[in-house]
Amino acid sequence: MEIQPCRIPSKIRLTSSSKPRIITRDDTPVAGFHITHIQDSRRHYHQKTTEIYHILEGRGFMEIAGDTLAVEPGTTLLIPPGVPHRGYGDFRTIVVPVPAFDPEDEFLVEEV
Repeated sequence: MEIQPCRIPSKIRLTSSSKPRIITRDDTPVAGFHITHIQDSRRHYHQKTTEIYHILEGRGFMEIAGDTLAVEPGTTLLIPPGVPHRGYGDFRTIVVPVPAFDPEDEFLVEEV
């Protein structure tokens, strides 16, 4: 089995919401990698995507499937497809979507 190095872009892409997307669907459909600063995200879910969050700095909360979890540096969360989630507080996190993020696979959940 031959291992191929992943081509990491020399210039980090910024989306309209200023999230550094380091590895995107344009690089590989397998998975993505981005870092984001969360203060008050909207509750949403993905039908096909599993997301892995790893908190880098700051503190806050993640609401996942109706449960609220405190997060701090070193916290790692695995969010399966179909599970509503959101973050709030003030923290920076790595997000690894598997497969790579597809904007067509993000569905907002009405607040109750």
